[in-house]
Amino acid sequence: MSTAPAPFDDRSGRPEPRRGALSPELTRQSIALARALAAAARNWSLYPPEHPAVDAAVRRFADAVRQSTMGAAFTFGVTPQTLLVAGLPLPEDRPVTEAARLLHDRDLLQITFLGDVPAPALQALLKLLTTPADDLRRSGGPARAWEAAGVSAIALEQIDYEKILEDRDVEKPLEDRHDDIWRSLVNTILEGRHTFDEQQQKRLLEISRSVFEIGELASAAAAPKCNADGSPLITTQAATVLAVFRHLAGIVTVMEPERLPEVMRNVAAATSALDPNVVLQMMQTDEGLQETPIVNAIAASFDDGKVAELLATALARDGRASARLAQVFDTIAPDDERKQRVLTMTRSMLSEQDFGKTGQFRAVWATMEELLLSYDETPYVSASYQAALEGAAGRGEMLASRDLPPELPEWVESLGQDSVRSLSVMLIADLLRIEENPERAADIMRDTDALLEDLFLAGDFANAVLVLRELKAASGQKVAPAAARAALAAAGESAGLRDAATLLGDLDADALARVTECCDLIGPTAVRALLSVLQSETDTAAYVRACDLVKRVGAAAVGHLAPLADDTRWFVQQTAAVLLGATRSAEAVPPLQSLLRRSDPRVLRAAVAALAGIDDPAAARAVKTALVAASGANRSAVVEALVAERDPRVVPMLARILTESDPFGDDHDTVLDALDAVRQLGHEQAVPPVAAVMRKKKLFARKKARAFKTASVRALAAIGTPKAQAALDDAARAGDGLLKRIIRDMRS
Repeated sequence: MSTAPAPFDDRSGRPEPRRGALSPELTRQSIALARALAAAARNWSLYPPEHPAVDAAVRRFADAVRQSTMGAAFTFGVTPQTLLVAGLPLPEDRPVTEAARLLHDRDLLQITFLGDVPAPALQALLKLLTTPADDLRRSGGPARAWEAAGVSAIALEQIDYEKILEDRDVEKPLEDRHDDIWRSLVNTILEGRHTFDEQQQKRLLEISRSVFEIGELASAAAAPKCNADGSPLITTQAATVLAVFRHLAGIVTVMEPERLPEVMRNVAAATSALDPNVVLQMMQTDEGLQETPIVNAIAASFDDGKVAELLATALARDGRASARLAQVFDTIAPDDERKQRVLTMTRSMLSEQDFGKTGQFRAVWATMEELLLSYDETPYVSASYQAALEGAAGRGEMLASRDLPPELPEWVESLGQDSVRSLSVMLIADLLRIEENPERAADIMRDTDALLEDLFLAGDFANAVLVLRELKAASGQKVAPAAARAALAAAGESAGLRDAATLLGDLDADALARVTECCDLIGPTAVRALLSVLQSETDTAAYVRACDLVKRVGAAAVGHLAPLADDTRWFVQQTAAVLLGATRSAEAVPPLQSLLRRSDPRVLRAAVAALAGIDDPAAARAVKTALVAASGANRSAVVEALVAERDPRVVPMLARILTESDPFGDDHDTVLDALDAVRQLGHEQAVPPVAAVMRKKKLFARKKARAFKTASVRALAAIGTPKAQAALDDAARAGDGLLKRIIRDMRS
């Protein structure tokens, strides 16, 4: 595999030097790009291209690419386990592994994003990555298919495909089953619905005939059931897999009942390929009065090796045997002889793992073995707890026979996701207020990153405000203020806030007020979350609200608006100019100067208008330079921008240009343009500098003198105030001969 080029990590265009480890910023951006790629590919495989979830995923993918390339190029090297950046592996992370596996399974060695990759190119890439690998191989590999697609913004390098065909036996490619019907099945199961249309029922019957496809459907339905950090929700995944199996059994029972024994065998066989943790959790499910006992059928199909594998997984994970595990073991292997065989195999498996190599394993194993064989939990629980367990069933039956308490709905609601989230906010807010140890306070503040991410993604802006208020208060106190400021900055760059920004146009007044307060509390870094919304060619509701939020930040927003000014699209540059000008800050002058060099008159007009509102000598010099350098339509655009809003704040800038310019030298045209702008504005504040220019004289420059003196007289006449008339009267009485003649001709 060729070595990936060094990525660009600053705006100077210089590649980052190779070191023994990647910088934290480059690592963060690389992981974010891998996460966005994996999520976009997953959504593309589950939903049709026009689905909102796909659109949002592609936009996040495009943002991640833009942040990584910074207008240059960014390359991922591909291995089966991870991705390489500048020849160095990224840290272990579930999305990175998922992205690496996806690319490697498509026989890719390297993928390079070139500059600002357009959305159609990313969509074409996702289409290619979700094409079955065997189909790609039959057509010559991904690089050849990509070349046929004609996309130049992304470069792909594949494994030598001819060598692959020589070195491996390619099995007969499977039919592509991940069509719209398959995706709709997954969505229906994920949404918890129990009704399937005719096409879905037909596909379920087809899937029930294949062990592989049963396992594939179960895995696809369970995969999204994860925490925000990507860790699997084992209990939820187990329930989802069981739901898939019950749907299959239910359809077959109704439509082809004679095939039910065959389908149950297929289901049991498919279970052997699932995550042992998920299978073990399934085995602990109480099926109650289910017509078709799936769990019992699966348990009956397990051989000794599979049971030993499940036990080894559970024991290595927990480090002990529980009564519940003993009960499951007793269900799967009820006879003592089989239990002994399975335990022997389990111990052999554990001895090959780190857990089995510890010094205390022998003592722990004796306790495990005793519990698993005897299934008597008395030595491991107190008498009072044992009595409580034994009475639980009786109390449950007694309660079921009575009327339920009126508070029950409130109790159940208190266990819901919203209530748990609110409790988390309350606890972390209390901890932030009372913690006095700087190290522990810093740890708590780092934990707020994940909490705020979850709150933003859930649209719970009210609770997000509570957490941010505590962080803001902590940033001004003596206990870990730096950690609090870092947590606030991280909140501004979170993916959750970026997602919330895309919904700005749909928020009601209360939600918008809370998002506004969130941005105010976070500070200037919140501008980064709004950048994707600001890259709109039309004034959508979300765009207008995002602009208002940026304007609230003031001068501190200047540094975070640089990506907009560096964008290649004219409407994004125009937005950058408007927002930079709204800061009225001298710090905005350098990026506005760079926008003055753009060729599009619309961008030039916006940049000049922005500079005109900044009362700073550097802004005046920048406009003067623009007037000198511009010609034709661009020159007219500069003058139009100066007078378009009739803003009196432009007058001091024009006065400064007139005062600092030589009407007889290279600045002659600039002076004429400034005088024309003064004439159109008609503001009395310009009278002194215009009168001063009007009286300037020089031998052998009569043509230039007539031009600017005439423009000056017209400007004063247009102003028309007593002060302007007094300046004309004084010039008509005491001015030079040429000036007197111009005034006399004007008045006649």
